[in-house]
Amino acid sequence: MPHRAGRTSWKRFAAVLASSVMAAAALGVGMAQGALAASFLISGQKFQVALDTLDVRGLSIYGMVDVTRKGTLVPVVVTGASRAEISGLCQSVVVSIPVLGPYTLRITGGDRRRVEAKNLFLDATSLSSTQANFDDLDIGVAAGAVSKGPISRGDRNSRFFDPNGFAQQADAAFLSNVHFTTVAVSAATFNVPDLDVRLRQGHHECF
Repeated sequence: MPHRAGRTSWKRFAAVLASSVMAAAALGVGMAQGALAASFLISGQKFQVALDTLDVRGLSIYGMVDVTRKGTLVPVVVTGASRAEISGLCQSVVVSIPVLGPYTLRITGGDRRRVEAKNLFLDATSLSSTQANFDDLDIGVAAGAVSKGPISRGDRNSRFFDPNGFAQQADAAFLSNVHFTTVAVSAATFNVPDLDVRLRQGHHECF
């Protein structure tokens, strides 16, 4: 579909992005209810997720390979949380618009009240935290034997999931100033108070 410079085409693009955000939320609910397959083809574009704090009950960390619609394989480290409370959520992705140039879709929330999530999975290519505390930590457990945290149903049924592969788990974890570079995020439920969605010209990533 051709893109034209001007107010009308930009509003149409913004509406498409907003619809995509709502569709992603609906997809997460559908997966939790078993209405859809629990795995999906990723776009392959990386985006940023920054958290002031991440408080997890039931943690799992394991290797996986995601697949784009074009069939490209993307190795990731999946961080799973049975339950998570988040403060200071920021998510950003930069999109390049013909004629208009780069725009940033930035989503924030949880500044005054915590974001709450169940069966949260972040498929990341990098993760950093200024401080990470773990309770009852197991490093080197087989991925197929993880019991303290969740394994995505879609991952467990994937041909790329190695039940004998290296994994890590903990009863609980608390991380501060967390930065994820991700290719996919999914959750059974994701409740975001003080949600704010903005489109801004240029680069305005979370970190």
